[in-house]
Amino acid sequence: MKHWFTYPLVTHPSNPEFMSRRAVIRLATAADAAGFDGIGFTDHPAPSDKWLNAGGHDALDPFVALAAVAAVTESIRLIPNIVVLPYRNPFLVAKAAASLDLISEGRFVLSVATGYLRSEYRSLGVDFERRNAIFDESLEVLGGVWTRDRFAFEGHDFVAGGVSANPKPAHVPIWIGGNSALTRRRVATAGDGWNPFPAPAQLARTARTVPLEGLDDLIPMLEDLWIQVERAGRDRADIDVVFTTGLPGPAEAGFDAGQHLEKLDQMESLGITWTNVGIAGDSIDHAVETIERYGREVISG
Repeated sequence: MKHWFTYPLVTHPSNPEFMSRRAVIRLATAADAAGFDGIGFTDHPAPSDKWLNAGGHDALDPFVALAAVAAVTESIRLIPNIVVLPYRNPFLVAKAAASLDLISEGRFVLSVATGYLRSEYRSLGVDFERRNAIFDESLEVLGGVWTRDRFAFEGHDFVAGGVSANPKPAHVPIWIGGNSALTRRRVATAGDGWNPFPAPAQLARTARTVPLEGLDDLIPMLEDLWIQVERAGRDRADIDVVFTTGLPGPAEAGFDAGQHLEKLDQMESLGITWTNVGIAGDSIDHAVETIERYGREVISG
């Protein structure tokens, strides 16, 4: 089992401590030293004030933040959580991802999804109703421009002829986020991993997604994923699956490393390969303390 966490910018207004170079470097190096396998940053380039004040959160640009992480770490993987793929021209995403993969020496994972914030789509000039079509075209562009010179593409939203973009990565894994059957079909045919969105009913309504509260909800989804993978002629061992234990994390009362280890064994038996851990967001010192505690008691446990 591999372990990662999303950088703890979890509120609005954000804790100013975490909006700093010092914080990014300190948490990233602490995570690398504690044995974490990955660190992520969320993607909200133009959140509405209404969403922020209804429980949303501020964010750093994931590509910029992960470039800083790449410069000060040696082994941890760089995994945006998540890039809303239709927000950006896919040729720009391809260039940023390939560049990050180069400077991190192969540590970048592109985790993407369609997103759900209609207002953010509007601000960025992207048609919310066409998000799925744009997403699928973007996947085609990424696969083409990363592997071929003189790449030509003619779709509804993107048209290019003779594009040769370098550097070309050896392989940037693509994780696809979301809870729908469509997402699982995309993973089976074009992805390297599935990054579902833990979402109780209320959050699921807000995020326009299928409710996903825990392993009981995930298991039938996983069964469907493996059926889709088999139909696509692929090996399920080549597909990463990301989920959370749902247990109190190292920043919470009731944290029990033994319970985490038992739950992780159960998750691993289902084919889950990565777990996302909640880290304290009230202060840098507390965040580092929880990173070190989880590394000591669970990762090394």
